[in-house]
Amino acid sequence: MAVVRLQAVILDAAGTLLRPREPIGETYARIAAVHGVALPACRLDEAFHRVFAGRPLYTYGGRDLALAQHVERRWWWELVRSTFRAADGSARFQDFDAFFDALWEHYADARAWQLLPGVPAALEALRSDGRRLALLSNFDQRLRPLLRDLGLHPCFEAVTLPADAQAAKPDCRIFEVCLKRLGLPPHRAVYVGDHASHDVKAARAAGLHAIDIHTLSGMDALPRAVRALEDSP
Repeated sequence: MAVVRLQAVILDAAGTLLRPREPIGETYARIAAVHGVALPACRLDEAFHRVFAGRPLYTYGGRDLALAQHVERRWWWELVRSTFRAADGSARFQDFDAFFDALWEHYADARAWQLLPGVPAALEALRSDGRRLALLSNFDQRLRPLLRDLGLHPCFEAVTLPADAQAAKPDCRIFEVCLKRLGLPPHRAVYVGDHASHDVKAARAAGLHAIDIHTLSGMDALPRAVRALEDSP
């Protein structure tokens, strides 16, 4: 007999449900070339991931959602600037803001993203099992229109982003906000993500069950993995 009924499956976004259609470095290099800076995509890709890994996420300080959008955009502006400096300190844009505007709009367009294999079928199978679905991500507020344009938004009862909680993973507060929206205690939900620390470890610290998507053979295995948690002592 099942030990506990998991009523909700809460999912991460980037790396779990969707990913960029092309490597980050290729996009940065392609758009930078239009704005007069030529750098190898591989160097930009390495610099981006190195800078991103070492940079703390947004700090909102109690701002409302409209002002939070400014914070998010400025955070990305500084990260992109640091990426190019890390890749080649001598690179000079004639108009960095124009380049950044183009990059920002690129990633706000659903055509820049693709769903990972098996995502729609896995979400439908979870719903058929009677699971409530929610999304919790450290993505900025561009995610909501992206979900709509990718056809995913109707799947989720709640979407929780750092601007909603004034906190980002691995902070437990963002999980608490999501659970409050669902009206569930932590042990009734499982979080699914692709990052060992920010997703799996953080969710468990907040009292949720957790599944690392990398431990599964594919998204089609997720409904079975959730059921297996219910059967575990």
